[in-house]
Amino acid sequence: MSKSNRFVFIVLSIVAWAIFIGLCIEAGALIVNFIFSLLKPAFVHNLYQKLDLSKMYKKNEWVFYCMYSFILVISILKAVLFYIVVLLVTKIDMSKPFSSFASRQISLMSYFTLTIGLLSFIAKETAKSLAQNGYEIDKLNMFWEDSQAFIIMAAIIYVIANIFAKGVELQNENDLTI
Repeated sequence: MSKSNRFVFIVLSIVAWAIFIGLCIEAGALIVNFIFSLLKPAFVHNLYQKLDLSKMYKKNEWVFYCMYSFILVISILKAVLFYIVVLLVTKIDMSKPFSSFASRQISLMSYFTLTIGLLSFIAKETAKSLAQNGYEIDKLNMFWEDSQAFIIMAAIIYVIANIFAKGVELQNENDLTI
């Protein structure tokens, strides 16, 4: 691998770690928000992203739990997705990139990305329905506004995963031939 490619790969590794840490912090903060919103609703307006859903909780507890579950699951899945990315960039052998490990990781990335996209789309449509019924959902839209991007990204990653699977197969045949 050339020096410039190696440098780019190191920078990408650092970026992946930074995004992973940021997503873990976000998921942890949302979990703390959820706990505080149940135990001490008066403090919710001072917490992470000022995600105050106390009006929704007072109006209908089931709706509150449903929408907050969407938020938590999506944020946790994003953190897990970038954990998989971090594992891939830290453990991949660039001298032999077409390995079963890389193929599995890329397949997992496509599945998690599709799951995030579909859950985000379902949450967005649920939120639209709730808005028509008088619920205030403006603060929630930022958690699932990119659902279509995740679905498209999942399709692209799936194609790449299939290419990697074929590359692993060809590399294994080549290794057996020699």
